[in-house]
Amino acid sequence: MSNLTFFPADLAAMSIAQLVVLSITDFTSSEHHVDEAIVYLKQLRAKLDAAKLQRYGEQGRVALRDSGRDFGTAHINDGALHVKYELPKKVTWSQAILKEMAERIVASGDRVEDYIDIKLSVSESRYTNWPTALQEQFAAARTVEEGKPSITLALDGGAA
Repeated sequence: MSNLTFFPADLAAMSIAQLVVLSITDFTSSEHHVDEAIVYLKQLRAKLDAAKLQRYGEQGRVALRDSGRDFGTAHINDGALHVKYELPKKVTWSQAILKEMAERIVASGDRVEDYIDIKLSVSESRYTNWPTALQEQFAAARTVEEGKPSITLALDGGAA
């Protein structure tokens, strides 16, 4: 992060209208430096998070265990500092086994929806490769919306 034309604080203070009229060089340079700052800050955030985990992680786990829980929130104190330790539960399900279970539920005459959340989808690449007749059958179930646009800038002869 060197040779800043505009510092991030300067850019933050500028209106969108002011940013729009920057010279191409200042605009692309500012964008590049903000990207560098984001990378730097993400690395710094990761380092600080690792330090917090090293400093308070074991105490938090012990506090959870002492309360009879493996997951959840525990509160500990380090002098005047109150530390909130949160350990969320992350659950994953085997799709192959769930499919087998769903087939058994249907075979027994029960409704799958009473036991398992079902979300059906079709990959867009698969859909576009289907014959037109098949696409037409699925058209009523398909909604197309805009995603977030992305614009990449590159100066002639230079890297983005």
